Amino acid sequence: MATTLLQPGTSAPKPGASAPADPLAGQTVLDAEGQTGQKGIQLTPRALKRIRVAMAKENITPDAGGLRVGIQGGGCSGLSYNIRFDTQPRDRDRVYAFPQTHLDPTATDAPHIRIFVDPKSFIYLHGMVLDYEETLMRQGFNFINPHSTKSCGCGSSFST
Repeated sequence: MATTLLQPGTSAPKPGASAPADPLAGQTVLDAEGQTGQKGIQLTPRALKRIRVAMAKENITPDAGGLRVGIQGGGCSGLSYNIRFDTQPRDRDRVYAFPQTHLDPTATDAPHIRIFVDPKSFIYLHGMVLDYEETLMRQGFNFINPHSTKSCGCGSSFST
């Protein structure tokens, strides 16, 4: 007998209907240093690489800043994701540090790529996987969020 695992906020497909495609099927998901499982924010190697490239393009070294991931009210579905670079974490931020050895095993001395999440956003984002997609039709970050029950077509807003 086969067992179907469901993401939070989803329901079993109706008999005869196909199950929704898993956006992470066949992908590696990276945990931050010291993190195990879905307790925090996870990245795919593609997202980690894209963050590193974008930081270099903006002349931000991993020692001098990180990527702030958060949510704000608004958008088609009620809440919107936002990402931007920030120089330092704030007092109550959760900081996730991803070793660059995930991308280059010889980069043992390279500083970690950091993700900053404020406490209010963390309520909606814990357990989320940040991916990066680059196709002919779309280029950008994908927020694979287990707390999202509905999202808009562009993928930048959601509701819980």
